[in-house]
Amino acid sequence: MSTPLDLPGWRHVYSGKVRDLYVPDPAANADRMLVVASDRVSAFDHVLEPGIPGKGELLTTLSLWWFDQLAGADGGRSIPNHLVADHELSADDTVRELIPAEVIGRAMLVRSLQMYPIECVVRGYLTGSGWAEYQVSGTVCGIALPAGLGDGDRLPEPLYTPAYKAPMGEHDENISYERTVALVGADAAAALRDASLEIYRRAAALAERHGLILADTKFEFGADGHGTLTLADEVLTSDSSRYWDAAAWAAGTTPAERMASFDKQIVRDWLAAHWDKEGTPPPLPPEIVERTAARYRELLERLTAA
Repeated sequence: MSTPLDLPGWRHVYSGKVRDLYVPDPAANADRMLVVASDRVSAFDHVLEPGIPGKGELLTTLSLWWFDQLAGADGGRSIPNHLVADHELSADDTVRELIPAEVIGRAMLVRSLQMYPIECVVRGYLTGSGWAEYQVSGTVCGIALPAGLGDGDRLPEPLYTPAYKAPMGEHDENISYERTVALVGADAAAALRDASLEIYRRAAALAERHGLILADTKFEFGADGHGTLTLADEVLTSDSSRYWDAAAWAAGTTPAERMASFDKQIVRDWLAAHWDKEGTPPPLPPEIVERTAARYRELLERLTAA
């Protein structure tokens, strides 16, 4: 993994597979943090080499665009988010001055929150691990579904299938809704579920207007100092969501044709064919890197087109 940048006025405190987290140094504004998206790409729990050029900026731009939409630009109610005031896609000069020049375009200035230990997953289509489970038991995360569904089919209703955010280095664990109640309390569990389903439905409708299917996604939430449920982290990006081309999904005759996604699936497929998951993964070929970058760019261009 690449070494975090030395940013003036900020102290590095954490690195995930893709993002680096900084706090003010000195802690003059302890309620603020800087979230920096890198160009790193991960698959099968490994960070791969090389990264995807421009990926950090593409992810950040898409998150900011979605935060704008969910703040009411799509006509719905405003969903509170963790961005510092006025930090929108077209951030004002004050916010830009607070973000170091080295990471402008791929950093978000955010408010500190008390994060919930829940990954709020919403599935609108049957695919991935859900499809694997359905073939065995007719369920997705233990939720019974009608018989006769196929890989990539639309679900009768979007499913909320939460996961417990495991400590770093461990795998997240799918959990029942009842387990979320035990973890965070009945009121918070209901609020997380309801907000996740609302955001998914709004985002799926907007994506559909741009010829895209939002197959599934995951959200993270925290509570601010007043206890307000607040959307955090990235939102509705290629790394946190599956998007498909609606026309290809309707016309395709194979899963590969129907569900060619706008994310790192190209990387996963290549790695699965060229690595036995033992030892260090091989470096990604230039052609795989460029094809992946092109899919990320295409999604952003299609969603944000007027």
